[in-house]
Amino acid sequence: MSKLRVLDFQYNLDKRLRAFKWRRSSLRDSQVSDLFVRYEPNEVEMRKVFDKISNGKDKIDKGDLERLVKRTHTCHLQSDEKRKVCEAEKEAERMLWAADLNKDGVVDFGEFMEVNRKGGGVRSSEIKSAFWMFDRDGDGRISAADIQKMMERLGESCNLDECERMVKHVDKNQDGVVDMDEFMEMMTSTMKLM
Repeated sequence: MSKLRVLDFQYNLDKRLRAFKWRRSSLRDSQVSDLFVRYEPNEVEMRKVFDKISNGKDKIDKGDLERLVKRTHTCHLQSDEKRKVCEAEKEAERMLWAADLNKDGVVDFGEFMEVNRKGGGVRSSEIKSAFWMFDRDGDGRISAADIQKMMERLGESCNLDECERMVKHVDKNQDGVVDMDEFMEMMTSTMKLM
């Protein structure tokens, strides 16, 4: 009796796997979802990102990555709750381990670009995640105030008038905010599809 149940289980599992493979391939073929859309990173834009993370140096070190994580991630209270701490050091170590291809303890621009290319380029889902970092209240829109808050977190000075000009530059439907479609268009305007 138990052998029969095992065979029955294997048959049902095999049937489900075949159905899953068919659904997955039909999704990919029909491009119903944009989760599979990837863009070739633009080298000029990536250089700007690299220089920002490295503070203008020719290599990104662990300290640079820790500062990046502290600025962009939410911190939590340590168990003793005496001070607020980020797990920035651990996250920076993981990032460095993944990007430091020659294992010399730093990431140069070549490694930075290679990681972005080998990682499948820039995924549309990553661009959407960036949108949600700006849209902290989750209303699906980025206001000038949202941009100002994020710029402050990144250590940049940007007054509200400057942020409003940024929004106006991207805001195609002129509703005073940047929606996901406008953000995607702005972010991918200099990229090629892979």
